[in-house]
Amino acid sequence: MSCIETSHLSKSYGSVFAVDSLELSVQSGQVFGFLGPNGAGKSTTIKLLTTLIQPTSGSMSILGIDAAKNPLQIRHKIGVVLQQPSYEPTLSVEKSLDKYGMMWNVPRNERKKRVEQLLFDFDLKEIRKKRNEDLSIGQRRRVQVAREFMHDMDLLFLDEPTVGLDPKARRNLLDYLKSKVKTGLTIFYTTHILSEAEYLCDKVAIIDKGKIVTVDTPDALKSKFGNKKTIKIHLNDERKETVSLLSNIEDCKIDFNNGTDIVIHSEKPGYVLLQILKILNDEAIEIEDLSAVPTNLEEIFLRMVSQNAPDHQISK
Repeated sequence: MSCIETSHLSKSYGSVFAVDSLELSVQSGQVFGFLGPNGAGKSTTIKLLTTLIQPTSGSMSILGIDAAKNPLQIRHKIGVVLQQPSYEPTLSVEKSLDKYGMMWNVPRNERKKRVEQLLFDFDLKEIRKKRNEDLSIGQRRRVQVAREFMHDMDLLFLDEPTVGLDPKARRNLLDYLKSKVKTGLTIFYTTHILSEAEYLCDKVAIIDKGKIVTVDTPDALKSKFGNKKTIKIHLNDERKETVSLLSNIEDCKIDFNNGTDIVIHSEKPGYVLLQILKILNDEAIEIEDLSAVPTNLEEIFLRMVSQNAPDHQISK
């Protein structure tokens, strides 16, 4: 079942398109990653899909509801966590959660149960009595995400939800989101941390300059665009002649980070590696460490964005 459908969805500011003829189809019960560089149009897209702003042109259906005709009906069925910090400075963590439940008309007994569960799930029990203004940035962000689960929803929009979180808190949040998707929740997820998208998302779209560059599963993207491999070599000592010795090898791009670290990118890694090893052996240049790194989603993202046609209008 389709959860989000857009057709030629656009948002312009004067002559500049922040979102340009967006075509999206998001299925229910999955995490849909929405990736792109700063200014690509990610946040504008979320504001459109959550009916916070109106499109310049095009149409969208959210949870089977026509967004143009029934925006309030959509808002009652979704949750939204935007990039901007949002908290009540003088309220304690637990009272902040409870107030959010009241706003969504959650019955008192049910609110108490949900508050306790979320304090546990988001590791907030020890700071439950602290005021939000006294929390760290990461703690406030955890509260901001946790309170969204005080109400029932079919679709959740998360815009950079792990900003400020330490690695442990970030992984705990990702695992929590995975568990919620198993219950039927659909999540529209933006992030700049590509390893998050690779770990969490069932499908990802890459947007640049307001246009969708590609849409597929992380594994399919790696299979489709991941033929280039990265080889990393660390030499025992610095040899200035290494640069000139390796510079003429074909079918590869070589980065000399310094005299001892070499990074090679190639679509023919086996052939290139043999050439390099032969040269280093002939010149008696000792290798301390060598590793072949498989293509990850971050490398694909960088490649897709860099290859995007330069003639599109730049978005806000």
